[in-house]
Amino acid sequence: MNPPDGGVADELPGVAPRLRELRRGRGLTLETAAQRAGLSPAHLSRLETGRRQPSLPMLLGLARIYGTTVSELLGETPPERDAIVRGGRFEGAEADGWMYRQAGGSGRAMQALRVRVPYGAQSDLVRVHPGEEWLYVLDGTLRVILGETVHDLAPGDSAHFDSLTPHRIAALDRGGAELLFVHSLMQSPAAELCLGSGIHRR
Repeated sequence: MNPPDGGVADELPGVAPRLRELRRGRGLTLETAAQRAGLSPAHLSRLETGRRQPSLPMLLGLARIYGTTVSELLGETPPERDAIVRGGRFEGAEADGWMYRQAGGSGRAMQALRVRVPYGAQSDLVRVHPGEEWLYVLDGTLRVILGETVHDLAPGDSAHFDSLTPHRIAALDRGGAELLFVHSLMQSPAAELCLGSGIHRR
């Protein structure tokens, strides 16, 4: 569920103009980018003007289409090729109920995130895109649906799958779930040509 339009700028400052600049930099029209992300042009327009807050799955899909990372979309740019990411309290960005923080360096062929998924959030989002994903459950119970197969993962369980397999995840516990999440990125500027639709709603 999206927050009131007025609170978006405070929660994800700067993401709206970056989304617009990246789309234009790729030479994509609003209609083409929206179609590839599984969004309506009106919805993408609201994201680009800051009137709507993007969810984490939306940010992941748009980052893949634009050949960048969620961290860069949010303006989180640690030193290039820094091999060490220090731990500490879980203090990250929030998008549509998902909490996440960077767990890997920038400029790599994959992106690592530490993610908190609240109970019931985004369980209806089905994602399909090129690449691979790996996740490891730290806390709570996570439901991972790959195609028509349902897997319930407990702490210590992991999943590694081809992202072209239709997939969705949801936290089953009222307290949500916490996981490590790694996905490969499409780095080539031409990658947008083969991405197709990144996010689908049922």
